[in-house]
Amino acid sequence: MSVISYLDGRANQAVLSALEEASINISIQTIGNRLTSYFGTNISKQFRFGSSTRATILPRSMDEHSDIDYMVVFSDSGYTPQTYLDRLKRFADFHYSSSDIKQSSPSIVLQLNHIKFDLVPALSRYPWGGFQIPNGPNLWQDTDPYDFNATITAKNAAEHYRFKPAVRLLKFWNATNGYVFDSFSLEKYAAGLNYYGAYNVAGYLYTMINNLGVGYMEAQWRKDRVERAKQLVTSVRQYEAAGLYQVAETEVKKIIPE
Repeated sequence: MSVISYLDGRANQAVLSALEEASINISIQTIGNRLTSYFGTNISKQFRFGSSTRATILPRSMDEHSDIDYMVVFSDSGYTPQTYLDRLKRFADFHYSSSDIKQSSPSIVLQLNHIKFDLVPALSRYPWGGFQIPNGPNLWQDTDPYDFNATITAKNAAEHYRFKPAVRLLKFWNATNGYVFDSFSLEKYAAGLNYYGAYNVAGYLYTMINNLGVGYMEAQWRKDRVERAKQLVTSVRQYEAAGLYQVAETEVKKIIPE
């Protein structure tokens, strides 16, 4: 097996299985029905967003922090974000009392057996469009949950559909290295890169890794993980150039484990 075929295979495995997707869809339908029953006309809209709608979410087997972002748009404005977070917490306690529930601004995190849900309270920015979500317990921030999806879709098409598979591998590297970066920030970073000269998923992944940067004030362990990944990419390329393909594959598995 070559490095390219190995990475292609791992990228194909880094997608939700049909069983996982079906289980998530059932949970979403249940949460939606319970939210409607619990809040009635106090919510105007609810929907799934985030990496699971961009096809960049990883299976739980590859990222234990994989979650489903779910926005709950309340119809009555004028309160602090904490007011709406408290409402969602009471909802979760009522319907999911046996589950692990906690607040992690800007959301209420609901841990089910098969997946984690981030319930995000929001207000509509009518008539301007978009939404407001919590920025701490007392402040709001504007957001358009669909905007970045369009960016990722366009980038993937422009990069001949090699971009998303490489992003999933990058996120897997991040997960196996203690979450050096925030997952959403990592996707935004990757979307802003130029991939000139990259012709396969491996090339896209190498470009993403080689351009990673960690701030001067960041923890040393983060810097070490990034530097090690860059050194491994260099080693893989050197071994391939020398015709040592089996050694190159062994090295790449230190970046993207089996």
